Amino acid sequence: MASLVYNIIEVVVSVTVGLLTGSAALVSWGLDSTVEATSAATLIWRLKGEKDGAEKRTVLHRKKVALYVVACAFWIVVAAILYEAVSAFLSQKAPGFNWWGIAILGASLVVNPFLAWGKYRYGKRLDAPALKYDAKDTMICQYQTIVVLAGIGLTQWMGWWWADPVAALLIVPYVAWEAFEATKDARSVDPDDAEATADA
Repeated sequence: MASLVYNIIEVVVSVTVGLLTGSAALVSWGLDSTVEATSAATLIWRLKGEKDGAEKRTVLHRKKVALYVVACAFWIVVAAILYEAVSAFLSQKAPGFNWWGIAILGASLVVNPFLAWGKYRYGKRLDAPALKYDAKDTMICQYQTIVVLAGIGLTQWMGWWWADPVAALLIVPYVAWEAFEATKDARSVDPDDAEATADA
């Protein structure tokens, strides 16, 4: 729940500031936070079923849905980042500067490692791949935060307008890889396995 609340704050602040200042990197970073928020909400739903004692087939079904939701969110973010970066390259306009954007990025540098550790720990304990992917995405977000801060810094202090969209594009390979892995894992989950196990 803490992850969901914090990620919503990240999305609102970063996307708003990114759109106002014209920063493709900040908007892309915020969009990736929507993956974390979506994933957190889906995982709460999935784990609640297990906690309430749902049957094995229902648990596997929720596990499959959770992984597909995470995968779809990743692919949507890849498309959105590419759109923002290409638009920035075409306009060749340097983004503006806003301290709110710097503040949310700085806060994430401190908060994300703790969130990632907690998610991975519980994901491993509960055998929940979607939760472990969510933890990985949080650490990817940490890398992205550093990249976006570097892009903003180079744009503002060196005058390199292209540094911002380049920072956005550097995020794409990591997001795309996690999207591919989550999709592969979602396909491997078969709720019918529960019935086969029960009949054996």
